[in-house]
Amino acid sequence: MRGTPIDRIVVINDLARPMGGASALALSSAHGFRTQGHAVTLLTGDAGDDGSLAAAGIACVALGQGRLLSRPMVTAAMAALWNRSAARMVARWIAANDTPRTIYHLHGWLQILSPAVFHALAPVRDRLVISAHDFFLACPNGAFADLKTGTPCPLTPLSRSCILADCDRRSRRHKLLRIVRHAIQTRVFDPGHAPPVLAIHAAMAPLLARAGIPASAIHALPNPVVPWSATRITAEHNREVLFVGRLEETKGPDLAAAAARAAGVPLRLVGAGAMEPMLRARHPEARFSGRLSPAQIAEVAQNARVLIMPSRYPEPYGLVAMEAARSGIPVILPGTALLAHDMVRHGAGLAVNPRDTAGVAENLAALAQDDDRVRAMSQAAFALPAELGLSTQAWITRLLDFYAARIAAVAVSAAEPPSDQAASAAPAEEQAALRRKARACPSSTAELAAGTRGSRSPSAR
Repeated sequence: MRGTPIDRIVVINDLARPMGGASALALSSAHGFRTQGHAVTLLTGDAGDDGSLAAAGIACVALGQGRLLSRPMVTAAMAALWNRSAARMVARWIAANDTPRTIYHLHGWLQILSPAVFHALAPVRDRLVISAHDFFLACPNGAFADLKTGTPCPLTPLSRSCILADCDRRSRRHKLLRIVRHAIQTRVFDPGHAPPVLAIHAAMAPLLARAGIPASAIHALPNPVVPWSATRITAEHNREVLFVGRLEETKGPDLAAAAARAAGVPLRLVGAGAMEPMLRARHPEARFSGRLSPAQIAEVAQNARVLIMPSRYPEPYGLVAMEAARSGIPVILPGTALLAHDMVRHGAGLAVNPRDTAGVAENLAALAQDDDRVRAMSQAAFALPAELGLSTQAWITRLLDFYAARIAAVAVSAAEPPSDQAASAAPAEEQAALRRKARACPSSTAELAAGTRGSRSPSAR
């Protein structure tokens, strides 16, 4: 929104390192804002800056704690419900540094910061934006699915049926902890009066609304996508099935390995995680590349015929799938992934049940023998429409537009006369200025999600 300067952008996230999609996006945004000349601070729960943030001119305030899974069970359970230290850190920063044109963007909070962060952010809620990288804002287990079977969940969060549902993949006790945490979070977050919630796929909206978040507060903002290749990878000339992701049960690398073996096709696994030793022992025929940099993944991707993303649970987006598709690599992904409909509709991929090894293997074997089909899918994938994944610059611009709208709305509200009598007593020029401001500021940020306004970076002022 033109004419609305931003003093500082405060990015809030559990981690200061790109350990997953949400953290990678939070850090990417911080660097993008700084590149455009904005002052940026990262409030984080872990050990903080490894030097890269300071080198980029990004301030970092760190709590210095580890993720819940690294702590003793009782300590982790208490911290999961309410991390007092995290609340104090955020509240103290706000008290010492806040200005009327400082914006706050919350990304991830459940690994360290806990629901207590919403309490700390209450004084600046009118300048807060939240990214929904998953469904933890609305669902106790974060997936709107039975985590034992992967079946989508139709229940209302915190309803009696939800509380009684045995949907946690660990235990009933762990489900109870998540229920209690979500009840606390719901109390302090107050979904009925939610600040803007940026959903990474439009299909998230009805699920988020199921938890009481108003539709007017939910805005689709697709992830930024940097393809692995600027030119189409000729997938039809390749033979390798590619998996890119954490080697953990949720991502299904074992399902990919079992299907590839049954189909008799070569598999390369890029990533690291707890399942790696087991996978290496059980599937010596697979190639293991470990965790690679984006540039290294791009090099490996040149040999891919198809990317397989066999996640056991619904994926709100699936960044790897879009990175592959935009490079010309056809994608096999679960039907429960929100991108699945888009991929299938455009002819860029196949939707499967990843737990059906025989079915997935049949698809892999068929694609291995059909160069013409793979070529057509590759061309369709490379030509996927821009609205399914933004460029990094477009994503940063949209974020800045949301921020500017928040600040402008607060400014207009503060400038409004307290009564009609006071308004009539104000000088005519002042009344006209207030009207111009009100017209410039939308009642919601929905129009900004369509990218209809330019951002207000220092370079544009």
